Amino acid sequence: MLTALETGVKGGRWFSLMDKVYAPANLAAAWKRVRGNRGAAGVDHQSVEAFELHAEKYLGELYRELREGTYRPSAVRRQWIPKPGTSQQRPLGIPTVRDRIVQSALRHVLEPLWEVKFADQGYGFRPGRSCKDALRRVDELLHAGFSWVVDADIQSYYDSIEHGRMLEEVAKEVADGKVLGLVEALLQQPVMENASRWTPDEGVRKGPPSVRCWRMCTCTRSTKRWRERAMHGSATPTTRSSSARPSKRPSKLLLGCAKR
Repeated sequence: MLTALETGVKGGRWFSLMDKVYAPANLAAAWKRVRGNRGAAGVDHQSVEAFELHAEKYLGELYRELREGTYRPSAVRRQWIPKPGTSQQRPLGIPTVRDRIVQSALRHVLEPLWEVKFADQGYGFRPGRSCKDALRRVDELLHAGFSWVVDADIQSYYDSIEHGRMLEEVAKEVADGKVLGLVEALLQQPVMENASRWTPDEGVRKGPPSVRCWRMCTCTRSTKRWRERAMHGSATPTTRSSSARPSKRPSKLLLGCAKR
């Protein structure tokens, strides 16, 4: 698979990926990631500590369910948390521990397929990259004479993502029907808040691996179009006012810089 990532696959789409998702070694690595992140319990009230007491047994159950196609994700527990820098609150979706393990296992398989295609200037939520790397790159560009900066944000981005379009994007790279079915099941997880339960038809949480891939695909396409327009003189960069207050939380995505 590593060789294929470099040379590409026949037809440009990946088949037979599901066995990589439920491979015992991959599930063990996913559990290690979830255990390290800790986090709260989901709707089943099972904590990371409780899962750890019988981890081998639970991982075996996940292996069999994924292999036999009987795995069904549980509902996501909704909790409201303060939104940094404002008086507002934002919803946080908390999956069960076992669902977080499946998401991580799927991420290990899907993420490399898109990672090789992402733009070099993307730093958000990518392996081995962080906001500090983006800031170092900005410093390099400033010293090289680049002075125009485009600062953009998409309002309610996660709340407005269409499930159908995201699945279409994943299907451009993945032909394994079982993996596509798993991605769809994770996107359509019901939401539980107190005694209410519903299934949203649009909008996503930040966690599922398909969301990460979709976000970076969107950013890569957008910056590519902007750079192409800038090269032909049809894009007008905008600058932030010198009196604008700097953000306390630097963005993890470097969109691009251009010389005057």
